[in-house]
Amino acid sequence: MSGTQYTHVSILATDLDASVEFYESVFGMEQIPTPGFDEPTQWLACGDLQLHIVERADEPPAFNHHALHVDDFEAVYEAIRAHESAEVELLPQIETGYVDGEPPVYVLPSGAVQFYIRDPAGNLVEVNAPDAEALDDGVVGNLVERTDVAAPGPDEAAAPIYMDD
Repeated sequence: MSGTQYTHVSILATDLDASVEFYESVFGMEQIPTPGFDEPTQWLACGDLQLHIVERADEPPAFNHHALHVDDFEAVYEAIRAHESAEVELLPQIETGYVDGEPPVYVLPSGAVQFYIRDPAGNLVEVNAPDAEALDDGVVGNLVERTDVAAPGPDEAAAPIYMDD
């Protein structure tokens, strides 16, 4: 079998400029050369991969999402909370909400964390970091265990988000 890996993810935007600004200011992505398509499009560098944003009148899917690893989870968490068009998405299967005004950050059995948001167009974005214990609880104070995710049994392989775990 040949090697396979992602090159990019495409998402929709209802306002291309607003979506590009969001991913630049919150995640530090940078615009890269983009072909001239018939519909407004901008490509952004996302690590070694690309995020392609296409302006269309379509509705974003309710559940489909893209997930981003961030090196500085606290900075991104604060940037999301400060950005006027970001909306925190609560997981409906976990009965928790904001604690002391802080949106929840979910902790997986592996110790990785997840934070869900909707971007300006309504796309669902999962923000990940590998180690809940490394987070500053003065910045990220509402860590919530994912009680809907079972840890692997003694004879089961782990199923981590990060493949190098």
